[in-house]
Amino acid sequence: MIAWRIASALAVALVVVGCGGSSDQDAGSPTGSGVAAPSSTTGEVPDELADEGDMTVTYEDATTSEAQNGRQMMESAGLLEDLAASVNDMFNLPNDFQLLGQECGEPNAFYDPNQQAIVLCYEDADFAEAVFARDGDPDPVDAALNAEVGSFYHELGHMLIDIYDLPITGREEDVADQLAAFVMLSPDDDGAVDADSVKVIRDFAGEFRAFAEEQGEVGDSDYAGGHSLNQTRMYNLLCWSYGADPAGNAGIVDDGELPSDRAELCEEEYEKLDYGWGSLLEPYVK
Repeated sequence: MIAWRIASALAVALVVVGCGGSSDQDAGSPTGSGVAAPSSTTGEVPDELADEGDMTVTYEDATTSEAQNGRQMMESAGLLEDLAASVNDMFNLPNDFQLLGQECGEPNAFYDPNQQAIVLCYEDADFAEAVFARDGDPDPVDAALNAEVGSFYHELGHMLIDIYDLPITGREEDVADQLAAFVMLSPDDDGAVDADSVKVIRDFAGEFRAFAEEQGEVGDSDYAGGHSLNQTRMYNLLCWSYGADPAGNAGIVDDGELPSDRAELCEEEYEKLDYGWGSLLEPYVK
């Protein structure tokens, strides 16, 4: 399962940073958890941030055909179990957290700080499968599950900002997208970005393309929203994928997915993203 390879790559990336190398509704606004940040970035975890919890998994009931299909996809793949295990293997959690598969009535995913839970809505997986099938993807179920992996790590960004009281200097939704990219594009021991991981993030970007097409014309409320526009999020993810390995991912530009003028900036964008998130997370990993 891709989540395990992602967790392994993330461990390597964080070690590199620690050694001084450079390297749609969300409920995840920071709540001011009161957890004290460490006074240095030595990787030592203060007593109050010791590993006191785990992420647990629950597949809740599904009643509609869309929710039942999404649940079947997630449960058959063991998706939630793999994602939770990757978090438990990597991070010191101050208490238990839930990863819930849930019928929500719409395609969605969110972090609920009051419930201490990340929710992946069954309808989101069902919607993604239909979109990728419509667009001729040879394996729409796999592509849909990849999009769910991306959604999970975006919501994990909200969760980590909350529980570690991380300082961020941008809109939280944009920063959470960066965390998803940081995790999925982390290089392996040889410094290479796994091609399967790039496929995950490109499928995640593809879901934003589908949301944009379904939404149609945008208005003032969309421009004023807490999220960047679906098209902007899509291009950001593609940019960071290209920037993580311009030679290996040149097809993102050659195939016309990413405009060449944006591509010129992407390697530097990714390097800053990688260094920033690596520095923030290094004190909290096992």
